[in-house]
Amino acid sequence: MECKQEENKKDCKCTYGCSKSGKCCDCVRSHRDRGEFPACFFSKEAESTYDRSFEKLVEDRS
Repeated sequence: MECKQEENKKDCKCTYGCSKSGKCCDCVRSHRDRGEFPACFFSKEAESTYDRSFEKLVEDRS
């Protein structure tokens, strides 16, 4: 499977600026290992809080 990193970056909502930008599988794995969700699950407003918790995700989607 080929990673389409440049294409993925076009839709990436993350404003943190980490090295995983566009590498969705690495990003999801990294956040999963910390019990978090990646930025792409959140609205722009919620993403800017850097709170990647399940509680914030539910709040954002409600």
